[in-house]
Amino acid sequence: MQSWLRRKDINRITVHEEGRRLVPTLSWPHLIALGIGAIVGTGIYTLIGVGAEKAGPAVLLSFLVAGIVCACAALAYAELSTMMPAAGSAYTYSYAVLGEVIAWVVGWSLILEYSLVVSTVAVGWSGYFVGFLHWVQTQTGWAVTLPTALAAGPHAGGVINLPAIVITFLVAGALIAGTRESATLNAVLVVFKLIALAVFIAVAMPAFDSANLQPFMPYGFSKSVDAAGVERGVMAAAAIIFFAFYGFDAISTAAEETKNPGRDLSIGIIGSMIGCTLIYVLVALAAVGAMSYTVFGTSAEPLALIMRELGHGKAALLIGVVAVIALPTVLLAFFYGQSRIFFVMSRDGLLPRGLSKVNPRTGTPVAITVFTAVLVAALAGVARLDEIAALANAGTLAAFIAVAVCLLVLRKRDPDRQRLFRTPLAWVVGPIAILGCLYLFWSLPHRTQLWFLAWNVLGVVVYVLYSRRASLLARGQDA
Repeated sequence: MQSWLRRKDINRITVHEEGRRLVPTLSWPHLIALGIGAIVGTGIYTLIGVGAEKAGPAVLLSFLVAGIVCACAALAYAELSTMMPAAGSAYTYSYAVLGEVIAWVVGWSLILEYSLVVSTVAVGWSGYFVGFLHWVQTQTGWAVTLPTALAAGPHAGGVINLPAIVITFLVAGALIAGTRESATLNAVLVVFKLIALAVFIAVAMPAFDSANLQPFMPYGFSKSVDAAGVERGVMAAAAIIFFAFYGFDAISTAAEETKNPGRDLSIGIIGSMIGCTLIYVLVALAAVGAMSYTVFGTSAEPLALIMRELGHGKAALLIGVVAVIALPTVLLAFFYGQSRIFFVMSRDGLLPRGLSKVNPRTGTPVAITVFTAVLVAALAGVARLDEIAALANAGTLAAFIAVAVCLLVLRKRDPDRQRLFRTPLAWVVGPIAILGCLYLFWSLPHRTQLWFLAWNVLGVVVYVLYSRRASLLARGQDA
């Protein structure tokens, strides 16, 4: 039983063998850009429509609830990442604090989260790309649209979502080229993305009509199921658009590649979270105030649709173009996080050790990146956006709960350990994060909860049959 609860030594958590070390090349501007690039994406460009359809104008409260829970989790991440500046994020913290079995479950959940997030964003990007091609055709008469069979998955009347597959492999190629190069490109694209959202706010706010906020909460606060079997309510929407807020955990996966992790990680996590919360509140308020949620709630490109309906074709074009260009920053950030989770689990022996080899020229784990690209491209090609987002949220909620628990356990077990960043009111923030995440998980669609349970049952089987023995063998080799 002791081997099942084996913990990593926090004091040696940054010590790794030659050939399996990541190179520190990132500074805090890269981390903030990585965080904003991950957080500001499909959630606000696309899922605001999904959330509004479930909650009506009260989607504003949904953003508030999800934001508070994520803020508490972000504070916990900031403390733990500066204490344990190693790749792996919640998986690594759980391994050092809660033991190998819990770490495996968290890592398995993170694999689910990152893979599905990348797929979700690829599907969202595809919606904007197809909309942009349609606009070009209407303006120029050029036959540049994709046939429906190649522009959407089977659920939307197509066969395969080709744009989603293509963008996935393009981002994978950028990550293989190098971490610093990818981070620099990401920072440039983030600036364009923020400019587009600023244009949306500036154009939509003057059209604000309080009548569009009535009735404010047509489906109530808690999750309920209507006559058609659709889950609605503020919490049902919050459980989905929670997807819009997380992304700061991708920053913590970059700890091992950060030049000054003790300072830069907390700046990146807290800074990106504060900036993105402000952006989301303003964009959501402008959207639901400018137009009835019944108009844009089912659109694959709600912000661009609002601009067109208000008669601002050029602004709609700008938002559509920037979404096409800049949404891949989310793909890049989460793809990066996924490869690092795979990398660390492989380095620990829980996954095949051959996957943790680093390319000596680029300093990146190429085999893992290619494998991830194949997996998420397959999902993006055929899956539904809302179903993917909900299942990705389940994995993230599990990771956030684990990190908040680790925060409290370490405060009790090792109160005198140096903390370069201390979470304020930890015994308030930690429980809020845990209880909030549990409530959001309960608010997810029932089918999503069952799929998440099935995924983790599969994970336990993999651990018992392969990973536990392989981990013990790897530890013996390292010793």
